Amino acid sequence: MPNDNKPKHLTIKEPSAWITRFASLVPQGGTVLDLACGGGRNSRHFLERGYKIVAVDRNTDAVDDLATHGRAEIVTADLEDGSPWPFEGRRFDGVVVTNYLYRPLLDILVNSLNDGGVFIYETFARGNEEFARPRNPDHLLIAGELLDLAKGRLHVVAYEHGRKSETPLPGVVQRICATKPFDFDAVLAFPLAP
Repeated sequence: MPNDNKPKHLTIKEPSAWITRFASLVPQGGTVLDLACGGGRNSRHFLERGYKIVAVDRNTDAVDDLATHGRAEIVTADLEDGSPWPFEGRRFDGVVVTNYLYRPLLDILVNSLNDGGVFIYETFARGNEEFARPRNPDHLLIAGELLDLAKGRLHVVAYEHGRKSETPLPGVVQRICATKPFDFDAVLAFPLAP
């Protein structure tokens, strides 16, 4: 019998279609940060494909089963309580986020990417308050906000903003897939042989 008290986002087992669409852009065998991992649906998707994952959430009970997996690191942290960023100095080949927004982390997430790393983000946007939670504007992206974040820093592969209805969590979403360019200045410092 299903647990009717479990939050709806923890009952979803399938990875985000947006994440799966672009997962193969993450360098094979790389490390993926799954921020606000919830039940671990996206982490599990990457693990099944040979990636290393770092799954972080303030409650990681739903991913306890991954703790013994050799390529999984589970981190329990409240990212909104004023504590320091738990991954200071670490870089990731992929950063994925679904259904979570805490604006003070956005720049940190982009800066946590390795050169060539992939940023895949999907969460609720303004207009969602007409359909479902969240309704608080602090938890809803404004039009073009993810594009503004990427401007001058990331190469946008795909971007969407609109209403989704054929999903377990219908509403208005904004999503982006973008890559961090390689440091071409460093590459030019090592000229190629003729």
